[in-house]
Amino acid sequence: MNILFDNTYAQLPERFFAKQVPARVPEPKLIRLNVGLAAKLSIDIDWLKSDDGVAMLAGNAIPEGAEPIAQAYAGHQFGGFSPQLGDGRALLLGEVIDTDGARRDLQLKGSGRTPFSRGGDGKSALGPVIREYIVSEAMAALGVPTTRALAAVTTGEKVMRQEGPLPGAVFTRVAASHIRVGTFEYFLARNDIDALRLLADHAIARHYSDAAEAPNPYAALLESVTTAQADLIAHWMSLGFIHGVMNTDNTAISGETIDYGPCAFMDAFHSQCVFSSIDSRGRYAWGNQPDIGFWNVTRFAEALLPLLSDTPSEATKIAEAALSKYPERFGSQYIARFRAKFSLPPEAPVAIIAECLDLLGAHEVDFTLFFRQLTRVAGGEDSKTLAAMFSSSEPFGKWFAKWHIEANPTKHLADMRAANPILIPRNHRVEQAIQSAYAGDFAPFHRLVDALAAPYADRVEYADLETPPRPEEIVRKTFCGT
Repeated sequence: MNILFDNTYAQLPERFFAKQVPARVPEPKLIRLNVGLAAKLSIDIDWLKSDDGVAMLAGNAIPEGAEPIAQAYAGHQFGGFSPQLGDGRALLLGEVIDTDGARRDLQLKGSGRTPFSRGGDGKSALGPVIREYIVSEAMAALGVPTTRALAAVTTGEKVMRQEGPLPGAVFTRVAASHIRVGTFEYFLARNDIDALRLLADHAIARHYSDAAEAPNPYAALLESVTTAQADLIAHWMSLGFIHGVMNTDNTAISGETIDYGPCAFMDAFHSQCVFSSIDSRGRYAWGNQPDIGFWNVTRFAEALLPLLSDTPSEATKIAEAALSKYPERFGSQYIARFRAKFSLPPEAPVAIIAECLDLLGAHEVDFTLFFRQLTRVAGGEDSKTLAAMFSSSEPFGKWFAKWHIEANPTKHLADMRAANPILIPRNHRVEQAIQSAYAGDFAPFHRLVDALAAPYADRVEYADLETPPRPEEIVRKTFCGT
C-alpha cells in the first residue's frame, strides 16, 4: 500500500524534531477504524483493515514515504514554564492531502519512547485511547474544530500505571497540524530567532496563507491565531465542554481542539466546574477558559516579538494591538452562540443569558438537557418538563416569562436546534465504555461512537444515552492517562 505522503514539517531543520521509529508491539488488533475519515484521506480502507494496515496503525510497520518524527516543543503547564517537553509518546508519521485539498498530519499516540519521553514509557493504556476516540469524534460531529480519530488498536501488551498493569493501545490521530504555542516557545527559550522565523513562515503557509500578503505577516499570524482561539473557546463553552488542561503545549495554532486528556462535558451546570484530577486549583474551570485562552495567546505573542519588529517597543505595541482584539472577538462569538441556543434575536437583551446561567447553577440543572428541552418548548411543546428541572418554580417562572417575550422561535428555531445537541459524550458513558473495554467488551464503545455521530438527532434507540448520571454513576474526576 502506498499512502501518498507529502511531508513538509520533516523537511525543516533537525532541531525541530527527533527522528524516531515506533516501538514494536506483540499482538496488534484493530478496535475501530474511522472509515469515513480514511476515505477522506484517500487511504484504502480494506488495506487499513488488513494485517499490514493494522501493523502500520500499531507502529509495527512504516509505510513508504513516512518519515516518523517526534516534534520538539516547550510549554507553560499550569502557569509554570517547561523549556523542553516534546512528543514523549507520539510520532508524526507524515502528512497527506485530503480530498478537499487540505493538508493533514497522521500521528501515532502511544507508539513508544522518544528523546522527549522524560523517563516515561511512551506507551498509552487502552482507556485514554478510548476516551480520545469518543470525544474527538463527538466534537467533530458537534461542529467544533478538532483533531480526529482515524483508528484505535490494542497492542497485546500491558503498560504499568499507578492503578496497576493495563492493556496497551495505540491511537492514530489526524490533525491540521501539531504546531502548538509551545512549539514557538521552545525556540524563543533558546533565543533561536532563525528557527522562530522558519516556524512562523511554515505556519503561515500551512494555516493562514492570507497573512503572507499582509504588510506585517507575523502580526497577521498573531491576529489569526488569536481569532481562532477566541472562536474555539466560545464554541466549547456553548456546549458545556471543559478542556481540562489548557497548557500552551496543548494549544494548537490551527485553532483545533487538541489533546483530550482530562476533558469533560458538564452535566449539572456550574460556572467553576472542574473535572481534571490534576487541576486542583480550578485554573481551567469552564468559566476560566476565556481568560486562559487570552493568557495562552499572550504567550504566543511573546514568542513572536522578535519577528514583529526589530525595535522591542514597537514589537510590543504591535503585539498589544493584535491581542486587544481577543476580548471583543470572544465576547461576540460567545453571545452569538448563546443567542442561537436561546433563539434570541440580535435586539434581545443579553442579560437574559446570564440570568439563565445563574439560575441553572443555583438549581444544578443539567446543561445539555435544559437547552434541548427549551428547544422543544420553542417548537411548541408544553413547558412543564422544562419547569420540573428546577427545584423552585418561582425563579424559573420569572425568567421564562422574560425569555418568552424576547425569543423568536418562528424565525430562529432552526438555529436553535442546530445549537443544542441532545447527545454529548457524557462522562459516565465514556467511563462505562472504558471499563467495558478493559474487560474485553468493546460494544459500549462502538455504540457510543455510533450514537454521537448524529448528536442533534432525536433517536429512540439511543434515548438512554441522553440521560444524566444517577448519583452512583457521577464521574467527579477525569484523568490525563499519561
